[in-house]
Amino acid sequence: NNHHGGPSVSIAPPFCRVFPISSQSALSQAQVNGLSYIEPFFRFTMTAELSSSTTVSSSPRTSRPSSTTGRRYQTYQHCSSNEDSAAANVSEEGSTSKSGLNVVTRHTYIYALCAALNSVNLGYDLGVSTNAGPLIQDDFGLSDYQLELFLGSLNFWSITGALLSPAITDRYGRTRTFLVAAVQFCIGVTIMSTAKSFWVLMLGRMIVGIGVGVGEAIDPMYIAEVAPTHIRGELVSWAEAGVALGVVLGFSSSFVFDIDQENAWRFMLAAGAAMPMVMMFLILYRVMPESPRWLLSQDREVEARTILETIYREETVDAVVQEVQESLALEREANSAVGWKAILWMPSPAIRRMLTVGVGMAIIQQAVGIDSIMFYLMFVIQEAGIKRQSLQTFALVLLGTVKLIFVFVGAKCFDHYGRRPLLFTSLLGCAGSLVLVSAAIDSQASWSKFVLIGGLATYLAFFSVGLGPGNWVVVSEVFALSIRAKAMSVAVFPNRVTATIMASTFLTVAKALTWPVFFLVLAGVCLASLLFLYLYLPETAGRSLEEMAVYFAEITGDRSILDVEEKLHYERHKVQEMQLIEEGTVRNTGVLS
Repeated sequence: NNHHGGPSVSIAPPFCRVFPISSQSALSQAQVNGLSYIEPFFRFTMTAELSSSTTVSSSPRTSRPSSTTGRRYQTYQHCSSNEDSAAANVSEEGSTSKSGLNVVTRHTYIYALCAALNSVNLGYDLGVSTNAGPLIQDDFGLSDYQLELFLGSLNFWSITGALLSPAITDRYGRTRTFLVAAVQFCIGVTIMSTAKSFWVLMLGRMIVGIGVGVGEAIDPMYIAEVAPTHIRGELVSWAEAGVALGVVLGFSSSFVFDIDQENAWRFMLAAGAAMPMVMMFLILYRVMPESPRWLLSQDREVEARTILETIYREETVDAVVQEVQESLALEREANSAVGWKAILWMPSPAIRRMLTVGVGMAIIQQAVGIDSIMFYLMFVIQEAGIKRQSLQTFALVLLGTVKLIFVFVGAKCFDHYGRRPLLFTSLLGCAGSLVLVSAAIDSQASWSKFVLIGGLATYLAFFSVGLGPGNWVVVSEVFALSIRAKAMSVAVFPNRVTATIMASTFLTVAKALTWPVFFLVLAGVCLASLLFLYLYLPETAGRSLEEMAVYFAEITGDRSILDVEEKLHYERHKVQEMQLIEEGTVRNTGVLS
């Protein structure tokens, strides 16, 4: 049966061949579930055999593996003409389960909202730093270098938090990880808001930075694990929207606290402890439950089922539990399939190309200057000649609101228009916007202030449409299943390092080059990034991880990654077949081999 609306597919991989099922067979729900698990491999399949004389298309625009390569395909007819009724039975029996899985309960939204609140806290720290930075510099008499060190250190210490996060989440669970991040935030902002010296201020910043690193990875993970598949993408985008909302709240702190007051910045920072306290309340009073996926990984099925029954209809919980357990087993096998040596020290040509694209994409997100511009927006606005405090705050809130709105626009457009077009539009728009900022920042014309605010607004809008929501989506899609977890960890590190370097040198470089030249340089980085993605990034929308593995094997002439993937899936389906046989669901009329 063709479940995706396109032409019927008749290509099956050697590790997952489907033989005809008689029209007389009555398929049980377990069979339907088993078939639906391996169904993605019917859509894209291959016998991966690259000959030395293979003709390869190197264009990243190729949407499917080239038909001119030296690849052998083996085809099988899924169902003969006298088996249509059996296929119809499969569709009818699966329809009830599918409708149950498509229901979105009130609890699902509550759980996602709770996780997104943690992102609001992360965004508040970013936004309030923009307001408080100049005040802290004046109060402590800091040099530009010391202020850069204070602001940029947040990204540096977040690297430590990001490295610690997987161990904490896997061992202690998702909600306890939220608690760890919340406690760190409370401790960190308390130390900063009461600091009497620069180094005590830096100690608080270090603790907050580690909390940021721990917290920023857990939000989308938790939402993805509690959300049904059909709404997962939309709900995961709430994490990014939470950050944008937090930025707006941080920018708005000047409306609440009088910046002319001596200790205004202390109150601004201390207000950042409010959201972590709310998070602790939600977790301790069980409003926000543990992730059912983590509970199943710890063999706590009864607890997991209790939570899943608040997310799915009762009749579909068994199918969800089975799917999650199979996914966990596949994940464990994938993590052991390829070692760190094959990624860091001796990568094959295909893996090296994947890392080039994935790591390059991660670096680009920060190289275009998003975090550093957000940190130093107040300096940019002041440099443009906007001196009134009320106008500065209004401009900040306006810019933060624009970013928040376009986060939702980007989330809606990213799947519809594809990855490459939106990323190209995003980078091109960012480059044009930075050119406007460069032209207006030192101008004495009366219109220059409006042009500068407009340029900053369009910069944030274009970033939020493409690079904002799309960066980690694309990075996760270019890595083959066998290296995905490790490769994602590799990509996070240069992303955070780039953010640290940009934020820690922003004022120094801008004043050395002059502000107009500095923004022109950032525009050039956007255009260079656009060229890199045009040459190296394939379109990943609508393509499975297996298809991406074949794409990279094809353009590099390296089939080793396919051998690993093939072995990985073969072993998994072999185990599943044995389970189906043991349950008595495979009849004489059909067999999975």
